[in-house]
Amino acid sequence: MTMKLIASLSLALPLLAGLSSTAYANQHWPDLPEGVKSGVSAQVGNKLYVGLGSMEQRFYMLDLDQMDKGWQQQADFSGPARSGATATVLGDSIYIFGGSGKANASDKSPILFDTVYRFDAKTNQWEQVKTKTPVGLLGAASFSPDNQQILFFGGYNKAYFDQYLSDINTTDRKTNPTGWQEIVDNYMGMKPLDYKWNRQVLSFNPKNGSWNEIGQSPYLPNCGTALVAEGESATLVSGEIKPGLRTAEVKQYRFGGAQPWSSMHELPAPEAGTVQEGVAGAFAGKSNGALIVAGGANFHGAKAAFESGKMFAHEGLSKAYNPEIYVQKNELWARVNNLPEGLAYGASFTTDDGVVIAGGEKADRSASNKVYLLEWNGSGVDIHD
Repeated sequence: MTMKLIASLSLALPLLAGLSSTAYANQHWPDLPEGVKSGVSAQVGNKLYVGLGSMEQRFYMLDLDQMDKGWQQQADFSGPARSGATATVLGDSIYIFGGSGKANASDKSPILFDTVYRFDAKTNQWEQVKTKTPVGLLGAASFSPDNQQILFFGGYNKAYFDQYLSDINTTDRKTNPTGWQEIVDNYMGMKPLDYKWNRQVLSFNPKNGSWNEIGQSPYLPNCGTALVAEGESATLVSGEIKPGLRTAEVKQYRFGGAQPWSSMHELPAPEAGTVQEGVAGAFAGKSNGALIVAGGANFHGAKAAFESGKMFAHEGLSKAYNPEIYVQKNELWARVNNLPEGLAYGASFTTDDGVVIAGGEKADRSASNKVYLLEWNGSGVDIHD
C-alpha cells in the first residue's frame, strides 16, 4: 500500500497529549553484542543485518523467528572498513556501496570508496562486485523499487571530499594552526551547491553491471537522509544540504512516475516556539500505518546562522543528538514522545511488530548497542526494549 501525500500545504498536527506516555516493556529485543554507529543495515525476509561503521568489518544478524539466539555474528566484511556506506537488498543478496575509510591501514587519510560488495545471506559469504560507483555515495540513501535494480539519492562528491580529507589529515594542526583552520573554513564556508553532491537519481543493475541516470532531483542534493521504502515509492526524510546544515524537507519519489517527485509536509518544530533544524541520520520506518521518524543529529542555531548569510553555519555550535519522535498519519505530522536518549546514525527496520531501531551515536559520541521496538499506539509511540 502506497503512502498518500499532498504537495502544497505546510500544516502539522499540534503536539499530541501525553508526551510522557512512553511505555517500556519487559526485556524482549536483544541488544547488539557491541555498539554500532555510521554502519549499514539490511533486512532479508525476517532476518535483520547490522555491521560496518564503528563495528569495522564485523557483521551481525538477528533472526526474528529465533529471537532467543540473539544477534549472531556473520562472516566479516571482506573489504576495507568503512563508515557512511549504503546498503540495499535484492533477493538474498545485500549490496554495499561507497562509504569512507582508509584503503590501507597505513594511509594518512581516508577516501570515499567507489567499490561495491555483495553479501550472500544464504551462504554467509562476501564478494567484491566488478563495478565502480560513478559518483561518491558517502551518505547516500538507496532502495530497490522492483527487486531488480537499486536506486540512489544523494552522496558526497568524491573528488572534493577526498581532497578535503587529504588536506586536513596532512596538515599539522599544532605546528600550522592557521593553515589548518583555513582549510576547514574554506570547505565549510561553501554554498550548498558548491559541494557538487550527487543530484541525479542513479540506477544500478547487478545482472549486467550497468549504471544509469534516470532523472534529477528538483531539490537540493542532500545526504544522511532517512529513507522508508514501500513498493515502488520511497519517502526521504530530512538530511543535510551541506556539512552542518540540515533541511526539514520531506519528499517522496515514485519510480516510473511521469512526475516522480512530490513534496510532503516538513517535519514540525520539536517544541512550540522553536525551529525545526532538520536532522541527519534519523531512524525511520512504519508501524500500524504510521510513518515514524526518531532521533537524528543537527546543530541548533545553524539554520538561523545560514539564513543570516553565514555559510559556515555550524561554526561554534555543538552537535545535538535529539530524542524527539515524530509521526506522520493521514498526511499530517505530530510530535509525540521521546526516545530514552538522543541517538543518530543507527539502523532502522520496518517489521510486523513495528520499527526496530538498533545502535546509534550517543551525545558523548560513543556507539550504542541498544535495540528498541517503536510501536504506534494511536496517540503516541510505545518503546519496547
